[in-house]
Amino acid sequence: MIELRHLRYFTAVAEELNFTRAAERVHIDPTPLARTVRDLEERLGVSLFVRTPRRLLLTPAGACLVEEARAVLGRVHLLENTLRSTDACFHAPLRIGVADGIAQRRLSECFATWSQRDPAIPLDLVELRATELAAALRREELDAGFTFGLPDDETLAQEPVWDYPVQAILPAAHALAGLPSVPIDELLNYALVSCDPQRHPGLWQQMRSIVQRYTLQPTLAGEAHTLAGYVTRVAARIGVGLADSGHIETLGRTDIAVVPLAQQEHIVTYVAYKQRRGGLPDTLQDFIDHAKTVQVGEHTVQN
Repeated sequence: MIELRHLRYFTAVAEELNFTRAAERVHIDPTPLARTVRDLEERLGVSLFVRTPRRLLLTPAGACLVEEARAVLGRVHLLENTLRSTDACFHAPLRIGVADGIAQRRLSECFATWSQRDPAIPLDLVELRATELAAALRREELDAGFTFGLPDDETLAQEPVWDYPVQAILPAAHALAGLPSVPIDELLNYALVSCDPQRHPGLWQQMRSIVQRYTLQPTLAGEAHTLAGYVTRVAARIGVGLADSGHIETLGRTDIAVVPLAQQEHIVTYVAYKQRRGGLPDTLQDFIDHAKTVQVGEHTVQN
């Protein structure tokens, strides 16, 4: 059986018509090169070269073989390039979870700019609750997930990727709706709509921490399971609300008023992933680093 090395070495000798120069070209010693050419002739049962003390010539069989050898080697080279290109275009997707009903523009921009930055590594997005996200990360069914925060778990890591300022959400006709900014302690004189701590534990904890800096006993006007339900309660004048500006800007509703708080408070969005002894895979680390640099309009990331 003829091997590719036979054809490579033979072609080098046929083009150089000199074993020493051919050996330098294929980076081996002249002796094993000559031995390989002899082995090729024995396998084929033909003489490929006329060897004289002064020069080396191709036989008719050698001249025929060199053309075919070039074609075969060319096809092999093309095949190698095709396989490399195909492999470079195929990568397992990053499996990313989105919990807490996050619908911030920065999240969408993170996904969109990643697709432009590294189209060879697609994203497989899954929407789920925070408790489900934590379980999926522990089972390694997801590579990473975006959340407002998960309960402490030594197997999981959480890193802040961006934050948005908190703003007041009011019924359109509310007494505070016309103010340029609302002191949060004044806002908390009114009943506050809360989010469901079972469905959104991270958001509930962040909101609770903010509220408790101003009052220990807020009056609550029920719990909402979703952003839509939260806004509906506010618009229906059941209570007032607090939300990050990243979600407020997605609403575009005329039956509520959005007023900045007089104090600077922020809601943080985290990326969570399972801890690994050897560190994160390069692709996942690149994605997390990318998420921390995302900017939308005039917003800048604050970690």
